[in-house]
This record gives sequence, C-alpha cells and structure tokens, in this order.
Amino acid sequence: MQHSQNPSAPPHLRGEKPKHGKILLVGFGPGGKEQMSYRARAAIEEADVVIGYTTYIRLVEDLLAGKEVIKKGMTEEIDRCVEAYEAARQGKVVALVSSGDVGVYGMAGPTYEVLFQHGWTPDSAIKVEVVTGATALNACASLVGAPLTHDFCSISLSDLLTPWPTIRKRIDAAGAADFVIALYNPKSGRRRQQIVEAARILLRHRAPDTPVAIVKSAYRRRQQIQMTTLDQMADCEIGMLTTVIIGNSSSYLREGLLITPRGYANKYDALTGDAKAGEKAGRSLSMGLEGWHGCVRRWLEAGNHKPWEQIASHFDAPLGEILRAVAGASTDDPAGGYRATPIDPTAALQALPQWGKLRAVVRSPAGAVTECLLHGEQLVLKGEWLNCVTDHFHLHIHWAKVEQAWLASRRERSMGVHFLDSGGDLLFRLLLVRDGEAFDETALAAFEQSWKNAPPCN
Repeated sequence: MQHSQNPSAPPHLRGEKPKHGKILLVGFGPGGKEQMSYRARAAIEEADVVIGYTTYIRLVEDLLAGKEVIKKGMTEEIDRCVEAYEAARQGKVVALVSSGDVGVYGMAGPTYEVLFQHGWTPDSAIKVEVVTGATALNACASLVGAPLTHDFCSISLSDLLTPWPTIRKRIDAAGAADFVIALYNPKSGRRRQQIVEAARILLRHRAPDTPVAIVKSAYRRRQQIQMTTLDQMADCEIGMLTTVIIGNSSSYLREGLLITPRGYANKYDALTGDAKAGEKAGRSLSMGLEGWHGCVRRWLEAGNHKPWEQIASHFDAPLGEILRAVAGASTDDPAGGYRATPIDPTAALQALPQWGKLRAVVRSPAGAVTECLLHGEQLVLKGEWLNCVTDHFHLHIHWAKVEQAWLASRRERSMGVHFLDSGGDLLFRLLLVRDGEAFDETALAAFEQSWKNAPPCN
C-alpha cells in the first residue's frame, strides 16, 4: 500500500504515527515580561496554537511568531476551551493563555469541564498541563506593601455567573472572620452598585478608616494605584481592570504602604524583644487552640462576672466554647465561681419536672429575646418539636436542632440548662426561678442531683 507524501495530508495517510495533542493552560502573570515565569514562556514557545482573549494575546505578541493564533472576546470563554480541545484532537500542542494564574478566576476550570463533557480523562491521549502564574492579587499586593501577610481571601463581585445572595454571604462571612479581602471584578459599565453594597456589608464589621488599596492594570502600561479607606472606597475610580484589597482590623497604612502584621507583636515585647509574660517562643499563644480556654477562666477569675452572652461576645466565640472552657475549671485553675458540665439533652428534659417553676429564655438569630414562666411537665416533645401550650402563650422549639445541653450556674445568680445547636450557639435555656432572694431548696437539690448524674466533661 502506497501512502500519500502530501505534507498537508493527515499523519496516518502520510505513513506517520499520529501525534498526540496537548493542552497547556498557561497563566503568564500580570502581563509584564519580567513577571512571567520561565515555564510560561517555554509553554507558549512550545505551542503550535495559541488561544486567548484578545487583550491577553496582545500581551504576549512577541512570543507568537509562526504560530496559529486564535483570538476570542470577553464572553467567549467556553468557545476558547472548545477550540483548544478540537486543536488538541488534531494532534496539536495548544497554549490556552490567561493573565494572572490560569487556575484563579482563569481558564483552567472551564477547560476541564469541557474536557470531561467530551469523555476525556487524565489517562487519555490528550495531555493537559496547568502552568501557574502570579495572580492579580499577588501582583497588586506587591505594589502596595505587604497586605497579605496574614489570612486573606478573594471574592469576585461579578454576578454574571454567581447569584448575588451567594456573593453577599461570602462578603459578610469574610468580613466577620476578619480576613484581608481582595475584590475581583469589582465594577463594570453595567455593574456599578455591587462595590457600594460590598462596602456597606463590610462596614458592619470593619472601622470606616480601614485601609484599602485599589490597583488598576498592575505592571502594565496604564498602571494606577489609589490608597483610600473603606468608607471612601466606593467613590474611587474602579473598573474591570481593578483589584481592590481591603485590610483587616490590624492592617495599617504607613509611608504610603498597606501593611498587615503577621502577629509577632502578640508574642514578643517591642516586636523583636523577649517573649511576653505567659508566652513561649515556638509554642502556641496562650490564646491558641490549646490555651485559650484557660484565658477564659482567668478572665472570669479576675472579676469579670458577666452574663453568658457577654462573655461569649468578649471572646467572640460560641456559647458552647465558653461553657466548655468553664467546665475545665479545677481547684488550681478556677473560673470565678462559674460552673458548667455537659448533659444528655433528653436526660435534661426528663429531669425538668423536679426543678419546679422555670424561666424559659429563647433568643432569635436577630437578637430578640422571649421569656416566659412554665413548669417542666408542661413541655411536651412531639416529633422534631418541643412544645408548651398554655392559656397565655404557645412556645414551639425546634428540638431537632438541639445538639448539646449544658448544666451551668453563674456565681449562684443564675442556674439552669442551656440547649445549643451544632455550632454551639444558644437555642434556648431553662432557668430555675428564685423564691424571694434564694432558690427553692427542693428545686435546688433536684438541680444539683442532675449535676451529679451528668457524665464528666471530656
């Protein structure tokens, strides 16, 4: 059999072994040649075909001589992925390029989705390599100081593919958790209100003078940097080529630089001096995972005799963690007269009829507090709900949400049982009612008996 010698014929008709295609997902950094990795440059040089958004192609134009170049528009991301797959099927090496890192708001994700949709697996003939690059966040941060020295996150404000309620929840959660926050896609010609809403949400958690860096086109010809504050952020010049970096509660602006401390000042005097009292070099902080319960106890022992919610608020922790800290008290490590011990929730319910008159306290997530007087035998468990129905009120508590129960007393001023959800937050509590200046002796004895019957805290 004679094979065609036509060089334009497919490889199998030329008597050649078919060449396996390859897709190189290339992140070439912020756009300046100095910030492009050696591997990114080599990957583009290796490629037969280079595919990308028109602006990205322009940024690597000097590397494209003799290559097939496919340019696509801003909203044609999936088209780019399909073009890359089809070219790789023909045995070509394809570089699908993105600025920044191709796996961070880049083309790596949609490319894999398209490949999987076509039955591709990592064992297939078409090989895929992800070539990492410096992200826009890294590039922008390097121009404004050291804003990312501690925990940070990035959130895209584009609601073209992500519902706004989801974006809002992410902003709120990141703000509450005190992350340094980078906002990608903060504003466009049609999306102007998202940055305003982001500022409004974050001002619930951050001071108005929280430092903010706004960087446009990092390391490119039209690079622009603005330093501002959270309350002024939305009024600044912001567009699609802008990344917004919002400091956390410790971040500060000095000499025009945005700095987020790593935390050394929490442990060492004058930053570089000896370890502070109670701290040890190379060991967790006293407020670290292993030690912060002791800090709670010492704070209470020092005379900070507050209601349970105020203690939890002071330490910015769920009530369950405060109760667990108090439960760890000992003769050598007391908790200022506070006591707590876990109890099985059902066992707690069964003990209530012996406690006499009770004050039920129910707190809503929004902060509303409902209180009513009842007796333990009036509480009826029916399916997922705990109910108390009287001529004066109806009380319905979603018992299925109860994950923990704690017997607790607050310096003989308040004692009862706290029912918590899986996150350690209070659902409701039932407290003994005073008889004049003291608790009824029978109710108090029954409460103490429940305490004795409860298993030890672990």
